[in-house]
Amino acid sequence: MTKSAQKPLAKGEFEALSDFRFQLRRFERFTEDAVQAFGITPLQYLLLLHVKGFPGRTYATVGELAHRLQAKPHGVVALVTRCEEHGFVERRPSLVDRRQVEIHLLAEGERVLAHLAALHRTELQTLGDVFKVPRIND
Repeated sequence: MTKSAQKPLAKGEFEALSDFRFQLRRFERFTEDAVQAFGITPLQYLLLLHVKGFPGRTYATVGELAHRLQAKPHGVVALVTRCEEHGFVERRPSLVDRRQVEIHLLAEGERVLAHLAALHRTELQTLGDVFKVPRIND
């Protein structure tokens, strides 16, 4: 089916899209408010989360973080630098590939992330019915 031949959206579809965007924005606003109390930005929180949550490893590379953040690598390098200044992360040369740098969480980053992630878990569980999110075990 070509774009011009697609069936127009029904009122209920507009309502569903609107509600989805509202709930996403509500969650983003929650993040903005929660991280501000720690004196960091939402992107700094996301960087910490993506380092800790990178599948199968305890670190991530700048390229991997750029992909997860949907950002340019040079912007992620600047973000890593700001997180280093807070004592949240450190860069380590890769033992496998000298061209790459691994980003590792430090104790302070772990502490901040643990607190903020717990707040987000609680908030996300309140949105579970909206997003059909399964309950996360405590």
